[in-house]
Amino acid sequence: MTFHERDFMEGTLGTQAVDWEGRIDTQRLREERKQRALERLQETDLGALLLLSDPNIRYVTGLAMTGGSGADHYTLLTEEGDVVHWDTADHASNQRANCPWLQDIRYACPGLGNVPRASGSDSARRFLISTMVETVTTAMDEYGVADETLGLDVGNSGLVSGFEDAGVEVDVSTCNAVMEDARKIKTEEEIEALRMVAAICEAGFQKITETAKPGMRENEVWGEAVGELWRHGAFVGGGYLTSGPNTWPKHQANTTDRMIRPGDLVYADMYNIGYLGYRSCYYRTFAMGEPTQAQQDAYETARDNLYDVLERIEPGVTTDEIAQGFPDMEGEHADFYDADEHWQMTTNHWAHGLGLQLYEVPLIWRGLSPDHPIEIEEGMTMAVETQEPADRQGVRVEEMVVVRENGVEILSQWPVEEITTIDY
Repeated sequence: MTFHERDFMEGTLGTQAVDWEGRIDTQRLREERKQRALERLQETDLGALLLLSDPNIRYVTGLAMTGGSGADHYTLLTEEGDVVHWDTADHASNQRANCPWLQDIRYACPGLGNVPRASGSDSARRFLISTMVETVTTAMDEYGVADETLGLDVGNSGLVSGFEDAGVEVDVSTCNAVMEDARKIKTEEEIEALRMVAAICEAGFQKITETAKPGMRENEVWGEAVGELWRHGAFVGGGYLTSGPNTWPKHQANTTDRMIRPGDLVYADMYNIGYLGYRSCYYRTFAMGEPTQAQQDAYETARDNLYDVLERIEPGVTTDEIAQGFPDMEGEHADFYDADEHWQMTTNHWAHGLGLQLYEVPLIWRGLSPDHPIEIEEGMTMAVETQEPADRQGVRVEEMVVVRENGVEILSQWPVEEITTIDY
């Protein structure tokens, strides 16, 4: 495998803004993302995109939306590059004061989401949708795209019908294809944001090694790690720590109040930890004291499986080829789950794209990729993960990578050769 030598920066830099060193350029980050979306919009017959998905809104506007889909906020991007953003009163007022790169910010009518649901009235929901449609069609007329097809990234039937009743043709599939194509290849600024979030996760791993000891509860140790993530300015939208028998299979409650004991395996999943909106997915395994030979062997298998997959990743290969590096249904996996399909391997042995959300393009998995392959492209970013059972416990390991010209560059740097031993 060819590992990319960085020519953008020498190592991860600080998280704060300074005038004496070139760090992540947030203005360029915003401009390049918007330009990518605009260029792909201009390749279609659409006149504008209406974005309700929070990651899509952030990609085009740079606004730090909080959830998975808009509902209370939405953004119009026209084929000429004009941007109109609608938001709730307090948010819109703050954005007008603090986001000078956005010239047209308006108050939103919450046509979708919690407000319509909480109304308890079908007539109220119809009113809110029709009002939302009116706000958008008014802006489309102002910016000269009222007679063009509107791309919509959320296929809500009520909203689609509302636009159609207003005489606007709506295209959901093309809009989603535009944004998927724009977002799947990361700019260097986006890659640096992912590198930074990997470094922040490593600070969390370090805190685990300093905190975990027999008698500490899982949630206590995880709480210390989360505090470290917050200290570095991360957004903590997920993650967990499990120990002992909770590591195989992964406990359904994730982090519990179980006391950690000598001889336990402990693993932490730093998933959905964000820096500038870019999300991590990063596993490491720890041992309370020297791991047993069975645990070491299981870890070696998981690590070798992961690196077999990494060796296969380069531009031009297809996901069906890469998926062959993941375990098949032989051995303990099939025996434990008592199944003859690939479904139990979901989230355990796969690779998924990383960006402004988890599970972006590409997805590489034996249950999907053999019959539905796509081609890997330079600039894609992803997390690759595997796991194995040992002594009624389990090990997990995961790397964050970016596809470069001749292979992958590994963004995650916590030692991976062996289980991290915690001496107590």
